[in-house]
Amino acid sequence: MTTTDFTVTGMTCEHCVRSVSEEVSEVAGVRSVDVDLASGRLTVSADQPVCAEGVRAAVEEAGYQLA
Repeated sequence: MTTTDFTVTGMTCEHCVRSVSEEVSEVAGVRSVDVDLASGRLTVSADQPVCAEGVRAAVEEAGYQLA
């Protein structure tokens, strides 16, 4: 299993965290998602290295941006 960290900008509440988590969890191969509101850190665990562009697209679909 691999773990990759990203930084999400624009989140202000727990609803934001849920939106990002739900969208990113739908990216192919993703097994778990952890989002920290205070730091903006998004940790994605997957069986293989996750597609960064897929994560970026999912975050943008949720209404936010990767730093």
